[in-house]
Amino acid sequence: MSFVDRRIETRPSSGAAPFELNEVFFSRTDDRGVIQACNYVFQRVAHHSWEEILGAPHKLIRHPDTPRGVFQLFWDILKSGSTIGAYVKNKSKDNLHYWVFAAVVPCEGGYLSARIKPSSALFGEIQTLYAKMAKAEKEDGLSPTDSMKIMEDWVHEKGFDDYQHFAAHALAEELIARDEGLGRKPDPEISELRNMLRNAEKLLDETHGLVKDFEAMHTIPHNLRVIASRIEPSGGPVTVLSQNYGAMSREMSDWFERNVMGENTNFATVKHSVNSSLFIAGMTRILKECDVQLQKERRSLGNVDMEKERALLADLVEEQAGFANKGMAEVDIEAVRIINACQVMHRHFLGLSSTRVLCKIESARLPSSGETLSDIIDQLGAFQERISERLEHIAKLGEEIRSLEK
Repeated sequence: MSFVDRRIETRPSSGAAPFELNEVFFSRTDDRGVIQACNYVFQRVAHHSWEEILGAPHKLIRHPDTPRGVFQLFWDILKSGSTIGAYVKNKSKDNLHYWVFAAVVPCEGGYLSARIKPSSALFGEIQTLYAKMAKAEKEDGLSPTDSMKIMEDWVHEKGFDDYQHFAAHALAEELIARDEGLGRKPDPEISELRNMLRNAEKLLDETHGLVKDFEAMHTIPHNLRVIASRIEPSGGPVTVLSQNYGAMSREMSDWFERNVMGENTNFATVKHSVNSSLFIAGMTRILKECDVQLQKERRSLGNVDMEKERALLADLVEEQAGFANKGMAEVDIEAVRIINACQVMHRHFLGLSSTRVLCKIESARLPSSGETLSDIIDQLGAFQERISERLEHIAKLGEEIRSLEK
């Protein structure tokens, strides 16, 4: 046994169980949470014998400091068939504790959990949050569901759409901090996906802003019609201009909202797809490290068939990579679609610009109401300039997302 092994396997009488930053361990359970297999690192850190671990419920290592609301959220997501990542404080047989960030994926017959040691700044925030949740459960009799709501509210306050969005961010933060702690170079895939996610978030913000700008523009054709009713007979040039302008701006707004902003549109899934790919990238990296860990372990693994577990890990890596590739293909399709949409919008804007020029001509021809008409023309110019800038920014973000994806 090497000096490092002796140091790791020498256990303190209290506090944290020895668990190194470079280590990774996994366990596989059936659909009821009964442990079917695990690796040596897990067995060593938990400090239970193989006979005590294999066939035991996973709650064998549950620590009372981990809020029940976390496990409620954990199982709700898993039972829906989705992957999940979560911070968990566990307890060893000799009453030591150890924190993990667990990435859990459904597999045939149950679930596989791969874990690393958390070390990011975010981990400190989580410890504070969990203490608040656990206290509320103990002192106020909070149910797991109500406790889970504290977690979900915190996630939204931090600016995340939902827990899954937060979990992907947390996993990326932990892998980045882990690489720094181990003196490794940054993971290029994680870095690129985080950049892509930031662009996807900006893209959504810009498109929401664009729709709001279109909504604000709806008052302009109405104002034009009011002026037309005062200065010319029905069907006059200003009336026609207001009708044309209203029709074009409404068509652009409706098309964009229907095809881009609707909840059921593919475009609305861009951010979700990138976020899912970010989580999958982190999870598959940990799964691969589990395989490396298994290859290095030469100790008995109880009745665990190491080769079978390695084959299962390989299948899961391939399966998750397939999900990520499919998601990225969808992102690319939507990025192309939004770029093309912006080009169509620009062509429409040529028509609106021509309308504005005609309004200027009418304003000069009608001096008695020219000032009012001139004000509206100025509004048109300001709105069109702002919308044109948004369209250019959206197209640029789409191009950047495509370049990162490749």
